[in-house]
Amino acid sequence: MILLLVAAVLGGTFLAWSAQAGSVPPPGHRHGHEAVGGRSGLGSVDLKGWAKEQIASDKERRAQPRPKTAVSPTAARSGAVTAVRQAGFVRAAAAADPTTLVLYDTAGPYGRLGELYAMAAANLAGHFGTVTAKPVQQYTAGMIGSYTAVIYIGSTYYCCDVPDAIPAAFYQDVSTSTKPVIWMGANIWNMANSVGTAQFTQRYGWDPTSSYYEDGGSVGTVTQVTYRNQTLTRKIPAGQDGGVLRPNVLTGPGYPEVTRLAEGLDSSNGHTFGWAVRSANLTYVGEIPFAYVSESDRVIAAEDLLFDALAPATAERHRAMLRLEDISPASDPAELRTMADYLYAQKIPYGINVIPVYKDPKGTYNNGTAQTITLVQRPQVVSALKYMLARGAVLMDHGYTHQYGNVANPYNGVTGDDFEFYRAHVDSADNVVYDGPVAEDSALWAQGRVAAALTQFTLAGLPKPALWTTPHYAASAADYKVISSNFSARLERSLYFSGTLGGNSAGPNAFIGQFFPYVVKDVYGTKVLPENIGNYEPEAFNNHPARLPADLVASAKANLAVRDGFASFFYHPYYPTQPLKDTVDGIKALGYTFVSPTSL
Repeated sequence: MILLLVAAVLGGTFLAWSAQAGSVPPPGHRHGHEAVGGRSGLGSVDLKGWAKEQIASDKERRAQPRPKTAVSPTAARSGAVTAVRQAGFVRAAAAADPTTLVLYDTAGPYGRLGELYAMAAANLAGHFGTVTAKPVQQYTAGMIGSYTAVIYIGSTYYCCDVPDAIPAAFYQDVSTSTKPVIWMGANIWNMANSVGTAQFTQRYGWDPTSSYYEDGGSVGTVTQVTYRNQTLTRKIPAGQDGGVLRPNVLTGPGYPEVTRLAEGLDSSNGHTFGWAVRSANLTYVGEIPFAYVSESDRVIAAEDLLFDALAPATAERHRAMLRLEDISPASDPAELRTMADYLYAQKIPYGINVIPVYKDPKGTYNNGTAQTITLVQRPQVVSALKYMLARGAVLMDHGYTHQYGNVANPYNGVTGDDFEFYRAHVDSADNVVYDGPVAEDSALWAQGRVAAALTQFTLAGLPKPALWTTPHYAASAADYKVISSNFSARLERSLYFSGTLGGNSAGPNAFIGQFFPYVVKDVYGTKVLPENIGNYEPEAFNNHPARLPADLVASAKANLAVRDGFASFFYHPYYPTQPLKDTVDGIKALGYTFVSPTSL
């Protein structure tokens, strides 16, 4: 399942769409999936064009003459795996309150990609401490010394017709500092050229100026990454793969050891290489892993590598989290009690996502007659909710009506089926396309929805929900900020919009979608709890395959690569209990411990 962590046409980091389609779901639950962004995770960006330009630039750089002094005559390209040991950064201990500087590109025809990727990196770093993000052009000499670690996202390929926008001071500071630097993507060769290739290779043991995206004359097909004993997927549509840089590791007298932290596999020729390598203070990742991601994707490796830079003493711990989804006044109270009994018997705490008002404005599931139901009008449902709360559940707010007005958005206007805070439609190829925030979107409008929802809980005699999940994981930046001012945290995947860091938006639908393997403080300044392995979906939907318990368990296994991470998923209570049992049992067998959403 392709995810979007980042954006739709642009590339992203998110779970694109978790399609849910039961064989006989109850009213208002024919499309009970939560989704974020387009198929790639990035909104409104031409990743195919970006990939084509990057590959062309790499070919042109390869064809340029290289200084003969770049590599010692005794050095040779290493095709074998160098010693794979977990080498720490050169520093005594982690800071008590780690600080991260995220630097990103803004130059070139695809300059807006930089901010989107920077938000993804900043959100992850927000798990550890405070984060500062700025264009790399704004770097000044010595700035690295003010932070625990630095992350640079190389999304603009500086070569050929695109002049290097990275200050020489940054290259120099990286090459002489002991502070951890994580470098993702392009331009590492420009650092070597700037400080001197001999100096770079003697400190780091590999030569970026002779490292390329091609292997055997083509970009190849890098289909998997192995990291911390887990095999992670890498699935990118044809023509949209910008490639992965293959580090030219050097051997011979005077070259330090280069540690392969993660192994990439090129399935076109069977070659393996260092997808992520480390020497001295530099961790290099050969691509930006925030586009076209899934719940078992190689982005997991990048998520864990941050611990080495920001919290190296972190102990191994694996927690799981469950929430029951799309509960509304139209839900079956008997089904809710059945779920409560099973989870209580298993001593599993969980969240219950409740939509306080059910609407079917076109009578889609009511013989053509419009229908609105509130919690007050369904005392048996309220009683079932209280029964669940008494047996380990945590009440969560899942919007006000989980639909928008009297229009199809994108399906039929029914609660649980449609978006509430964002517009969308289904195109002729059966893809859900994001159209942008609703017409009346504003902080005032969003606050009105939240206030109306909370009033319904109060009228029904229920406590204020502790957490929030945005319907279909989609809202505007203004909406997210309003939501977070009313709740201590969101439990969800989210959209992050262009202009959030730099102030200049590329448009209302330019975003990156993201989900997390751990709790973060995101670039909106809000706490977000993880949902990172999706949900049970017994049938394919909107061009996304079915997702069965074995798939969720496999994703949980992949996420064991995150040393202190989660396997967090959701389940619709109108499905039978057995698939939930299979999922829970499989996740427990991996060593995960279930925790309450309010414990985080």
